[in-house]
Amino acid sequence: MPNERDFVLHSWCVPGDWNAPTVVGGRGAKLLLEDGRELLDMSSLVECSNLGHQHPKVVAAIKAQADKLAFVTAAWGAESRRVLAERLLEVSGFEGGRVFFTLGGGDANENAVRIARHASKKSRGIIVTRDRSYHGATYMPMALSGDSRTAHQVDAEAWGVRHVPPPYAYRCPWGTSTPEDCGRRAAGAVAEAIDREDAARVAAVLMEVDAGSNGIVPPDNFWPELRRVTRERGVFLIADEVMSGFGRCGDWFAWQRYGAENRPDLMTMAKGLTGAAAPLGAVLLSADVYATIEREMFYGGLTYCGHPLSCAAGVAAIDAYRDEKLIERSRRLGAGMFSELQKLAARHAVIGDVRGGKGLFAVVELVSDRATKSPIAPWPVQSEAMKALLAAAREAGVSFGSRGNLLILAPPLVIAESELASALGLLDRLLARFFPASLERAS
Repeated sequence: MPNERDFVLHSWCVPGDWNAPTVVGGRGAKLLLEDGRELLDMSSLVECSNLGHQHPKVVAAIKAQADKLAFVTAAWGAESRRVLAERLLEVSGFEGGRVFFTLGGGDANENAVRIARHASKKSRGIIVTRDRSYHGATYMPMALSGDSRTAHQVDAEAWGVRHVPPPYAYRCPWGTSTPEDCGRRAAGAVAEAIDREDAARVAAVLMEVDAGSNGIVPPDNFWPELRRVTRERGVFLIADEVMSGFGRCGDWFAWQRYGAENRPDLMTMAKGLTGAAAPLGAVLLSADVYATIEREMFYGGLTYCGHPLSCAAGVAAIDAYRDEKLIERSRRLGAGMFSELQKLAARHAVIGDVRGGKGLFAVVELVSDRATKSPIAPWPVQSEAMKALLAAAREAGVSFGSRGNLLILAPPLVIAESELASALGLLDRLLARFFPASLERAS
């Protein structure tokens, strides 16, 4: 049988080494493979299939929209686009603002920067982001990112981007002793960067609020402190909620846990916006930001801005999140998953840290020595033992997300409690199998 590798250039891999099974279907939290096997998806693929696979409401909405109107440009109105924008403003708390639709998260972040520079009247205004972040893989988003996969491909400073250290409390760049101190220092580094560049030249600060493939979950005081320092300096704050949105971290959007007073000026989203059933991203503008550009020409757009099929999927996705109370479910199951992972940490010394727990998102960081926090392999290299663990899990019918020395657990919000318990039980057994010495050191 022909291999897809013979025809497709795949992303984030050595193309000639790509060799993956073909997925032919899915239901709930499971993927169906071409050979008839099922895989329990513990990563929502790339943390995007929040509604699981083939959610019936979303599939039906796409079919119905295709029968009615498959496409119209943003120069014309479309009912599904209007309804989705209205609902996004409602669930986000951005009443009075506006929605600019894109195709995904990367171009949402790029257009958020474009809008922030326009609204701030700083056409070449500096953007402050952080190291070990990821905001997309076209040139501007790569400049925004501090990710090892993209940073070497672009000169960030040439794109007007300045990076600051991340709020990585487990390995705090400032050597602090508590998460709160690390969060305060991280926000202070943003303030220092703005002051060094001069706030009059800085258009915005763009940061992930919570979940990210870098595995860094900021301390609880970081976002409120960041909002304070940006507001005091008159600099827009952009929240990248591409991964953390739509229940992943226990709220519609992760910033909401900090209260309306800490709302960002702009927010980007994608992934869970349609439950990954159709490509769609968006930038939300607060009412104040929109007011600054309402009567001015906006030089931006895409052919498929707010594609009707994708917007119909987005409307159905929001209905599913609401009707099935999946945001609340994520919060409840996430707390239970986090508790079980902490129990695993008590059993396996290879687990240096467990982060997350606000929703169905958690990071398990593996180390070779808890005392020194030495990773099992230098970031972002993946150790042979980790590769073996992941392969054994797939053979047993479970697909875990991972990067470097991190296990990233982000199952669909619809996962059955029995499926979640089974996956965590398998992880316990595999940690004992591939890191056996850790059991002795933990006891």
